[in-house]
Parts: sequence; structure tokens; C-alpha cells
Amino acid sequence: MADPNDRLTNNVAGRYYVDSSCVDCDQCRSHAPAFFQRDEETGFSFVFRQPASDEEVAVVEEALDGCPTESIGSDGSP
Repeated sequence: MADPNDRLTNNVAGRYYVDSSCVDCDQCRSHAPAFFQRDEETGFSFVFRQPASDEEVAVVEEALDGCPTESIGSDGSP
């Protein structure tokens, strides 16, 4: 489970985030490229845009559910 105290600083403010347990597998960026990008210096993914609609939330939730290291977190608030 992603640690909210270990949020990467690149994440934009909002409900979803990536923590430093990311292993650069590319799953989230492949599945939801409109929301996740790669930091070329660290190799970690991060959330660069928060979802704004129910459909977008569903896409990010699928990426969260599919993360093999559970590095994507959600604070639960919209």
C-alpha cells in the first residue's frame, strides 16, 4: 500500500499520488498516460494531472489496482 508520508514531490496536489516504492515498471504510464509521467532523473512515475470526471477517476483507479508494487495511493477525498 502506498505511503502518504512518502509521496513524491513531483505529484500534483490532489487525491492520487505515487510514493518512492515505484520501480519504473511503466504500467501506470501505459494504462493512464493522461495522468502519469516519468521523472527522468529518479525513474519514478508521478501524478502530473488529477482526474476531473468519474470516467477519469475510473482510469486512474484501474492503474492503482494494477500497480504491481502498490506505489499509487489515494487519500480518499475527491
